[in-house]
Amino acid sequence: MAQMAGTSIAPEIGHGWAADCRQFGLRVLRGMGQVTFLPRALTGLLFSAALFAAGWSYGLYGIGGAALGTAGAWLLGVEKERLAQGMEGFNSCLVGVSCAVLLGGTRVSTMLVALLGCGAATVVTAAAGRAFGTWGLPALTLPFCAVASAITLARPAGPTARQVTDATAALQLGDAARGFLAGFGQIFLLPQWYVGALVLAGLLVAGVRVAGVACLGNAAAMATAWALGMPAARLADGIAGYNGVLVALALCGVFLPAGRRTLPYALAGAVVAAAVAPAFGATTFTWPFVLTTLVFLAAARSFPRLTASAAGDL
Repeated sequence: MAQMAGTSIAPEIGHGWAADCRQFGLRVLRGMGQVTFLPRALTGLLFSAALFAAGWSYGLYGIGGAALGTAGAWLLGVEKERLAQGMEGFNSCLVGVSCAVLLGGTRVSTMLVALLGCGAATVVTAAAGRAFGTWGLPALTLPFCAVASAITLARPAGPTARQVTDATAALQLGDAARGFLAGFGQIFLLPQWYVGALVLAGLLVAGVRVAGVACLGNAAAMATAWALGMPAARLADGIAGYNGVLVALALCGVFLPAGRRTLPYALAGAVVAAAVAPAFGATTFTWPFVLTTLVFLAAARSFPRLTASAAGDL
């Protein structure tokens, strides 16, 4: 009997560990997908591939950040539903990537800052959720913005490469196409067009409608920045479009129903985000997305045709 009991218990233990690891891995990937409001493991996997395409350090810091945020929230007793949907991983994922971008991923000091930053993001996420929850508004990526801005202000001053651009240069079709794809990559602070192509593929996994709304938001934001005189070189880096992508997704299909009424409203938000982005200087991150989305969501409560179920006919 003892021998039979021993042989029957071991597989259960092994299966339990395997199931727990698989569950945690899915939560981490969903957390990465939640950067664009998509709790899909496949989307997160494609986003991970996008980060690794830019460099191994970006991939490791992104996945590591999502894992730290998810694990930290679990240890602190955050409700299971939030963990299962990846809601505790996306801000820490962005914090991790921002550390690699701002400080260099090969330094031990960067790893320590990323560790502390991801922990701080978990705390700020809980605090912001409580604060904004009283008004029924989401915290979005405000925790990431707050932590990344603090890291930017605290990092030691060093030599910086100043990029000189010709503000009078005309925007070429190839630059516009590259900038459009790079706009998706800039969600993760990465300007490579192939990174953006993989991020767009991750959005397509969720459906053509989702990807279409994201593309329209990107295009509207780029057109706005171009009309306001942004240099062609910066447009080609995708810096103009990524906040528009996030605003459009948030206002058409995530926090408001996707419909023919909410789509113009979402694109108006993308335009506003692009217009106010220069006010944040070099530390833009996703501040324009956060502030614009919160204002438009608060205003939407006064526009019943936007919040009615009939709006969801897109």
